[in-house]
Amino acid sequence: MDIKERMHSTMLYNPGDEALMKEQTGYLDRLYDFNMTRPTEFEKREALLKEMFAEIGEGCYIEPPLHANFGGKHVHFGAHIYANFNLTMVDDTHIHVGDYTMIGPNVTIATAGHPINAELRQKGYQYNAPIHIGKNCWLGAGVIVLPGITIGDNVVVGAGSVVTKDLPSNVIAVGNPCKVLREVSEHDRKYYFKGKMVEDTFFEE
Repeated sequence: MDIKERMHSTMLYNPGDEALMKEQTGYLDRLYDFNMTRPTEFEKREALLKEMFAEIGEGCYIEPPLHANFGGKHVHFGAHIYANFNLTMVDDTHIHVGDYTMIGPNVTIATAGHPINAELRQKGYQYNAPIHIGKNCWLGAGVIVLPGITIGDNVVVGAGSVVTKDLPSNVIAVGNPCKVLREVSEHDRKYYFKGKMVEDTFFEE
């Protein structure tokens, strides 16, 4: 089994492999170009993201700076995804994010882990586990999503939460470790913030 197969199979491998690092550096050069774009260069940003990511749908907007181990090479974004400043994606293996998901500032989505055994860490070994985030989710500021996690559709993850276990669809989850607080309800359709009512006209579009 070659190193690429090990990267994407949760097996231990050494990311310091010379050929792998050379390839990775090429992806990081394009990420650098993206982060150096001016705020007015929308078309250039869009073109770069299509080159950088494994998949990216229409209407996505990522606010630089963006950080990614492989420059987005293993990232699969649906359509109309918004990511605020300082999104960090440790994309050593695949990250999937569904349509219309919103990602707050300083969010980390990390597929890579390291053995508990110190001797193995000293030798540089790591493993990767893919992450799946559903459609219409909102990850609040500073959320951390750990390797191998699956988050369902329509999930709100509260600011500062650390997601260590899978989350089902249609829930609000908070904390460290992140736990389900409650289901999304009819109340959330009527009120958006501390008793502030949603106007009916917003549902008529």
